Amino acid sequence: MLRTTDRGLYCEAGDFHIDPWAPVARAVVTHAHGDHLTWACESYLVSETGAAVSRERLGAWGAGLESMPYGDTRTINGVRVSFHPAGHILGSAQVRLEYRGEVWVVSGDYKTDPDPTCAPWEPVRCHTFITESTFGLPIYRWPSQQQVFAEINAWWAANAAAGQVSLLCAYALGKAQRLLAGLDPSIGPILTHGAVERMTALYRSGGVALPATRFASDALREKAIGGAMVIAPPSVTGSTWLRRFGDVRTAFASGWMRVRGARRRRGVDAGFTLSDHVDWPQLLAAVDATGAQRVWVTHGFTGPVVQWLTGRGLDARAIATRWEGERDDAAVDAAESDATPEASA
Repeated sequence: MLRTTDRGLYCEAGDFHIDPWAPVARAVVTHAHGDHLTWACESYLVSETGAAVSRERLGAWGAGLESMPYGDTRTINGVRVSFHPAGHILGSAQVRLEYRGEVWVVSGDYKTDPDPTCAPWEPVRCHTFITESTFGLPIYRWPSQQQVFAEINAWWAANAAAGQVSLLCAYALGKAQRLLAGLDPSIGPILTHGAVERMTALYRSGGVALPATRFASDALREKAIGGAMVIAPPSVTGSTWLRRFGDVRTAFASGWMRVRGARRRRGVDAGFTLSDHVDWPQLLAAVDATGAQRVWVTHGFTGPVVQWLTGRGLDARAIATRWEGERDDAAVDAAESDATPEASA
């Protein structure tokens, strides 16, 4: 039903692409991260919950965007298309395709851990499952979220007691809001970079409960940064913007922090293992839950996943991608300055 082309996954029967790599006539999109949402397509179909963040990311290109709720079905040239929660970020979706009795599911990016900022992942039964493998190695096994957030809050509290500002770097869309939901606001003020605040405002308008935040540059002007936690994109490390905060302790939240040496390579003081992707056991369990006998593997460590699945009797193979997952802010940071939400509207 699907084949890979120089523009990404293509459904010939329906004449549309899923998460295309380059502009196409009709794009069905799993979520609004830059390695899945390509600018300049003629039309877009996204989940209803993800429409606002997708429009924000697309800007003028969002005029051709349509959406539909999770579970609803739209028939495109005889192919039945529906969205189902992926648990990755707000509005993230798996795409289910049904044509002549055959069912395929494209996962996009997904996680099975609970997350109060987005709808939880749902297994969708299918014949063929296309899975990401961003962290497709046995070493990647996530600690409990309760443990991670306890460590983050303890780190923040210790810094605040020492008169230091805490900077926690995370992707502006998705990871930043998940971190906000786990912070203890009794420790001190929570400040956000402009790129983070724009997305956070959209999460709030979508009904996601988050603690009060303040635009970081406003707090800097008023010198109201004592004991603060600042949530910002990774690109701010080493910047003149960051130096304005004075005595700062820095940290990064990512699945990559599971590997020794990742914190040193990032040049931060602390690292916290928190990912919006499945780890190794979660990935294998997710594949099993779909009941799929054919699995295409993309994004990341495809080889070990294919080998493991093939060894258990599944028809598994790796498919090419131009992206390697968790690199969204490389594009976001260049395009989004530290401006107020009002100024960016």
